[in-house]
Amino acid sequence: MSSQQYQIPDENTKNYGVLLNKKDDLQVVEIPMPTPAADEVQVQVKATGICGSDIHLWKYGEIGIFPVTQPQLLGHESAGIVTALGEGVTTLRVGDRVAIEAGIPCSKCAQCMAGRYHLCPVVVFKSTPPYDGLLAKYCTHPARWLHKIPDNVSFEQGALLEPLSVAISAIERSGATFGRSLLITGAGPIGLIVLAVAKATGISPVVITDVQPSRLQYAKEMGADYIYQVDPKKPDYEAAKEIRDLVGGEGTEFTLECTGIESSFRTAIMATRDAGVCCLVGVGKNDQSLPVNNFAMREVDIKGLFRYHHTYPRAIALMASGKLNIDHLITHKYDIMDALKAFNTAADYSTGAIKVQITN
Repeated sequence: MSSQQYQIPDENTKNYGVLLNKKDDLQVVEIPMPTPAADEVQVQVKATGICGSDIHLWKYGEIGIFPVTQPQLLGHESAGIVTALGEGVTTLRVGDRVAIEAGIPCSKCAQCMAGRYHLCPVVVFKSTPPYDGLLAKYCTHPARWLHKIPDNVSFEQGALLEPLSVAISAIERSGATFGRSLLITGAGPIGLIVLAVAKATGISPVVITDVQPSRLQYAKEMGADYIYQVDPKKPDYEAAKEIRDLVGGEGTEFTLECTGIESSFRTAIMATRDAGVCCLVGVGKNDQSLPVNNFAMREVDIKGLFRYHHTYPRAIALMASGKLNIDHLITHKYDIMDALKAFNTAADYSTGAIKVQITN
């Protein structure tokens, strides 16, 4: 690792972060240089992706059941270089290139002990209120939740490992496997990464929906077998029938709803084959109206997904193997000092942005 790629901070090094003061109030501010506690390391963050949840926190002051209650840093899709070690850290060295797994569970409760550490009731997930995120020049993080990345995985790719983890988890949670049909509703970054993983896994045929023709064209170029443009004025049951007809009239065996939008979730349920599985991946309104008898009387299983667990090692191996190319989803990059431009680009559909990253 060339020392030119990272800077070990001294007393003159300034640290900056992207701070959400409150709804609609985002700014780049100077913040203290963090010192790693025992079992932690200091990381110079080299690349961070902007997630839809970051945009939602900025624009609406909440994400799902988590409202913004105090000023906080945003960002949870990050990779960087270790620049200092806290006491007791033996697994990493200064100069190691790492991807940051943003959730820090207690590792003691029943969920953690059962291996479902993502459901730990006291998990500290970076950037989910009230916890600070990773959008800073330097941060600290427990060594246990950092994953070394090989030299052939760039920092930008390292920052894609977080949404890739969501996609891997979504497909596993649904149960979709080789040669089975899948509907993906929503061709945003998560929907498109789900598509990439589905194609790499041999899931087929894959149908993807969106309201934006440009996103659907992109999905087609990525290998979607069928694309369906959503007309917001069309009743959901009509849209569901048209989607079912794309795959012979029965619907898909598995569906991953990647928008969180009520009308999309309703369509997703109705487009799922009898005795199939529909899993909600996107985060939308806390309370939604769903076609209960439609899924109950057809024995469609409705599942939820919350983040991921045990995905990073596999995601890194997949990225390093070259079998999964999702780099093209990074459409824009900005320096951390231009973070406000980055957020405005990510929030504006007319820019054609898919994944916007902030680099340092």
